[in-house]
Amino acid sequence: MAKSNGKILALTAALLAGSVLTSGAFAAEGTATGDTSGKKIAFSNSYAGNSFRQVMIKSFEAAAAKAKADGKIAGSAVVSSNNSVTEQASQIQNLILQGYDAIIVLAGSDTALNGSIKEACDAGITVVAFASGVTEPCAYVVDYNLDSYAKAELDFIASKLGDKPANILEIRGMAGDGFDKRLNEGVNKALAAHPSYKKVGEVYGQWTGTIAQKEVSGVLPSLPQIDGVLTQGGDGYGAAQAFKAAGRKLPIIIMGNRQDELALWKKEHDATGYETFSLGATPSVSQVAFWVAQQILAGKQVPKFVEVPLLQINQPDLDAWLKTVPEGGVVNAEYPQDLVATIIDANVAKAPLPMVPAPK
Repeated sequence: MAKSNGKILALTAALLAGSVLTSGAFAAEGTATGDTSGKKIAFSNSYAGNSFRQVMIKSFEAAAAKAKADGKIAGSAVVSSNNSVTEQASQIQNLILQGYDAIIVLAGSDTALNGSIKEACDAGITVVAFASGVTEPCAYVVDYNLDSYAKAELDFIASKLGDKPANILEIRGMAGDGFDKRLNEGVNKALAAHPSYKKVGEVYGQWTGTIAQKEVSGVLPSLPQIDGVLTQGGDGYGAAQAFKAAGRKLPIIIMGNRQDELALWKKEHDATGYETFSLGATPSVSQVAFWVAQQILAGKQVPKFVEVPLLQINQPDLDAWLKTVPEGGVVNAEYPQDLVATIIDANVAKAPLPMVPAPK
């Protein structure tokens, strides 16, 4: 019996040691090094009709090309659906049939692609949705905290206007888009914290300057004085042009890190002392999604939701950031594999996210 008990104790100790080692490996920080050299990662994009999305695609392609050159993946692909969820669903199904190991999705709808995404998961494919609020629970989600996004916009306006009554115009993205819906919800929550502010208008600018200008110009004649304009990125320049064309005073327009927005901000600041704030997603969030997918395939522990820090530009840093962005482009930042692993670890530990510093 004693000998038998000794064997049981030894076996129990071995199992416990194995459990500790397994737990330690599962929770390990840093970059996972599992072999992904034979894996293929695709990107299904809903829309490519503005500079932000075009840079986003190029950022994904750059990360994928480097990963392939370094022997970390076997191949990649990008498909875009011109904002047709039906076409995007069909494209995801084609990627499943083509044998991709992971599919990154920037969805045109937070719900309409759930069937195709579930089909991919059921086929053993890792699905990473980003910046679009996909609701299918099998997908990993890489995204921003859009409540914080909206709060930062309203807090900046409040820092300039105080609590006096103010009229707010909201420029939204694209109707039906998950990112737009969630940011709009964040705006409504943030407005509740500023009861003296009243939203007097709302238009869809589709994150594009020309469309934003047209839509804002269409509603301005029916609106009272506007004190602040909330945006989603790519619409600040168009909004400013609409106010100028209408002969109206330029309100506080939150910019979205596009070159034309930053250049206009600088010009107005140099001429009149105009100050605002720029906030937004970076196109290279596609690189975060890419490396999250690769790290999952490599065996890293990744939470179902990975929050990404927003890139903020304040007045003292305007000139430095403006120098980095080409004409017609958008401020961008690189997210290499090791930085993405750090972002994942910060999410797991619920620690502060690493921020993108201003260029020197």
